[in-house]
Amino acid sequence: MPRIAGVDIPRSKQIWVALQYIYGIGTTSSRKILAQAGINADTKADSLTEDEINRLREIIDKEYRVEGDLRKEVNLNIKRLVEIGSYRGTRHRRGLPARGQRTRTNARARRGSKQTVAGRGKKRGATKK
Repeated sequence: MPRIAGVDIPRSKQIWVALQYIYGIGTTSSRKILAQAGINADTKADSLTEDEINRLREIIDKEYRVEGDLRKEVNLNIKRLVEIGSYRGTRHRRGLPARGQRTRTNARARRGSKQTVAGRGKKRGATKK
């Protein structure tokens, strides 16, 4: 299993897909890296030579911010937004969507599972005692 940027790349996948297991590398940047290194995108990850793996490592280390550095930068950006009290910062603090999505419905990924509220289960037309 090749190890690039501190991540074990899956062997059985094509190298353009396997590079996407690295945080910060998507489809487009994966293809650019492979073109720069002169490697066929359809090659399986386990059939790469040691020289090709080293070329990939060098390109990723020199030109891309990935894994720990990128995660740290993103967290610092969010922390800065929270500290200055911007709208996006308050949305992050409350755990709500920060990019204008609706929250009346369809915000379950950010808000978590439904919580029951007392007094909501009464039937229509029920009389008070």
